Amino acid sequence: MTLPVPLSDRGLAKGFRDTNLFAPRRVALLADPAVAASGILARNIAAGRFKGALHAVGEAWPGLETVASLAELPAPPDLAVLSLPPEGVAPAMASLAAAGCFAAVVIGPAPGLAAVCAATGVRALGERSFGLCIPLAGLNASLSHVAPRPGRLALLCQSSAVARAVIDWAESEAVGFTLIAGIGTNADYGFAGGLDWLARDAGTGTILLDLRRIKDRRRFISSARAAARTRPVVAQRPGYAGRDGADAVMHAALRRAGVLRVEGLESLLSAAETLGRVKPSPRPGPDGARGDRIAIVSNGLGPAQMAADAALRGGGRLAQIPEAARAMLDLALPGGWTGHNPLALPMGQGHRLGEAATLLGALLEVDSVVAIHAPAPEEDPAIAAEGLVAVAATSGRGQRAAPVLTAWLGQSTAGAQRRALAERGVAVFATPEAAVQGALHLAQDRRNRAAAAELPPAEVMEVAPDRARVAAIFAAVRASGRLSLDEAEALAVFDAYGIPVVPHRVAGTVEEAVAAAEALGWPAVLKLLSADLPAKTEIGGVALGLRDADSLRAAAAEMLAQAAASAPPPALRGWMVQPMGPPGRELRLRLEDDAMFGPWIGFGRGGTAAEIEADESFDLPPLNRALALSMIGRTRVARLLDGWRDQPPVSKEGLAEALVGLSQLAVDFPEVASARTNPLRVGPSGTIALDADLTLRPAGEASRLAIPPYPAELARPFALRDGRRVLVRPIRPEDAEELAAFVRRVPAEDLRFRFFNRLRELPPAQIARLTQIDYDREMAFAALEDGRFAGTARLVLDGQGGGEFAILVDAGWKRGGLASHLMARLVEWARARGLRRMAGQVLAENTGMIRFVRRIGFTTHGTEDPEILEATLDLDSVPAGSPLSEAASRPGAA
Repeated sequence: MTLPVPLSDRGLAKGFRDTNLFAPRRVALLADPAVAASGILARNIAAGRFKGALHAVGEAWPGLETVASLAELPAPPDLAVLSLPPEGVAPAMASLAAAGCFAAVVIGPAPGLAAVCAATGVRALGERSFGLCIPLAGLNASLSHVAPRPGRLALLCQSSAVARAVIDWAESEAVGFTLIAGIGTNADYGFAGGLDWLARDAGTGTILLDLRRIKDRRRFISSARAAARTRPVVAQRPGYAGRDGADAVMHAALRRAGVLRVEGLESLLSAAETLGRVKPSPRPGPDGARGDRIAIVSNGLGPAQMAADAALRGGGRLAQIPEAARAMLDLALPGGWTGHNPLALPMGQGHRLGEAATLLGALLEVDSVVAIHAPAPEEDPAIAAEGLVAVAATSGRGQRAAPVLTAWLGQSTAGAQRRALAERGVAVFATPEAAVQGALHLAQDRRNRAAAAELPPAEVMEVAPDRARVAAIFAAVRASGRLSLDEAEALAVFDAYGIPVVPHRVAGTVEEAVAAAEALGWPAVLKLLSADLPAKTEIGGVALGLRDADSLRAAAAEMLAQAAASAPPPALRGWMVQPMGPPGRELRLRLEDDAMFGPWIGFGRGGTAAEIEADESFDLPPLNRALALSMIGRTRVARLLDGWRDQPPVSKEGLAEALVGLSQLAVDFPEVASARTNPLRVGPSGTIALDADLTLRPAGEASRLAIPPYPAELARPFALRDGRRVLVRPIRPEDAEELAAFVRRVPAEDLRFRFFNRLRELPPAQIARLTQIDYDREMAFAALEDGRFAGTARLVLDGQGGGEFAILVDAGWKRGGLASHLMARLVEWARARGLRRMAGQVLAENTGMIRFVRRIGFTTHGTEDPEILEATLDLDSVPAGSPLSEAASRPGAA
């Protein structure tokens, strides 16, 4: 395992660093023999042969050097492992802090651990942590029954039982680990910190997450997204099936982060086997990034058909083998074969499995290959195994090599053969279904990565809400002692956010309702108006198709009678009158709240059957046009919106605008607890909300989005010294196309100075990385003149109180003060976030940049690489009259 040291770890004051926890050099065990876990823990630590200094404190344990107290240690430990009674944890943590140790693993129960950590400054995994394993360093401070071997898999888990199951599976499959960390109850140091560490660790290939609870939704999504950019991240979250929307919201949150969500231990292990051993082919298919065209070859027809069924049930496709390829296979596989996918080799031809898999994997029509071997008489399975080992060594590693997954069936003879294949790096499974599931995991991971790296179009779906109008409505509702809005108030809020609403009028009496219907036109709709009736149809509070005054009066009388008979009777404000809405399909939009991930948005089928026959997609705000259209596309009803038989197609742009408007409401008013329109009718004439309800949170409560919204408030104009003006604003995903064009305009030498490499353009994945940023983790300002980039500056937080900067200004915009202003904006943002320093690396030959950073207050010093200098700025010491302050505040700067 590599031991990355953040830029800001150099010269930090005494305190916690993540290197203390995940790359310790000195470890102390504080364990009470009366605690059952202590003996297991001590034996594992002693057997691990830790490469650093290792001591037991207070109690003697076999194989460990013992000291009476922390004060007797030659140096403070980086990490302490605690296995103590609950009452002993707090005093031990205080002793650790006094001794200069600020990282701990708390194995057993420790009520109030979060408060103890806050008081002492010691960061802790736990309580009830499974422990910590760093196999490459020889540290096994865990409750494992097997010593994990070194490898490229990482596991962050809350369940000790799941951790042991994964470790046991890994040993049988010859899979090793870079890190196993037991998060436990997640009282203090949690998933986000572990993901941040693993995102920087070049030795980690795949990350597994066993989730129960997260503390900080925004930091978790941010950290998961950062880790998933560079390696597969797989997560399971048991115990939430059947809870209203919770499971689907979890899925949506992980999808936004680029994480592969699986269900159950079998799927988790299957994903680990696949993603830990197989490299997906980078070649794109004709339909983009679906990656689900599976070719199947077996030495028996039955297993091949089982695999084909599993592929189709799982949403995959059987790859179509073109005629030319069939002819090639006829020549290469004499003796006859089935002639189509799945391929079944003739009796006695199992030794050709590897050859057939290689041929199939070379076809552009194939995304992955599943090769299945079943026991057969008078056949040497070792020959087939050698062929598949050779295929595994090259599959998925070139433009013309699809990944190959193997199912090796049986147990009596096949069990040992599977283990031998696993030890040689083959992704091998016990059943055809498991191998196919692995292929589908590859496809889903490919789609996740493609979605995370997708470059959205430059078109921005702007929202210009009437926020003052909505604020006034909410104030009036609260002043009346309510939290629930009636339908008229809710429709007014939707209308203020650009969502078309049906024409309507509020009437205090039945005769006023008749007059309203006369004005709006017959046939009319009459509704009871009450904040107590979000589902008015349940008490007959809606009458449709009223054609005259008499029918309206009769409907009103019936409604009043049913309302009076309700228990408790609703408080009535009067009536709402609407014309009958235009024809179209009924949909539902809703904004709700999840206990773990906060506000979420749902889109799908509407009407009274929406709760019974669910067809709904979920996502997290904020949404842009691309995300909104993707939400629509994930529903079954989307196919009907494209037109069906005599139903004409409808525009999805209006639906996307409504979704973006609802998302903006969640951003602007965190006091909203829920908001819904059902039905939202969409037809040839457009999109219109026919009904709505909205509920506010109690005073003082506010939601917190899991994904930070675009910080539009940071956009400001700037005037250069020569009079030219630019708009300096945070970068956004829709800037991808212009950023790519900007890079192509910048002189090659300037690009080399910025990226430390000779290039003329950036690959799409890097453009996505630079434009789809996490505004809690980094900031990038773009200076634009009429939509064209003149320069950009970026600051990435290091998680230790500092940040690393980079800046690039086009040649035609230099020497006008733009570079100084962009750096000043970074300093302003960094100080507002409480950062203490900024640093950046500069090529030693880039004398212009060196003079610039020194002039604005940075100091420079050498690094281990003689070709690179490091420029640093203490943000606490930037004086008011410095060049940076003047660049930000001189006339025309804001």
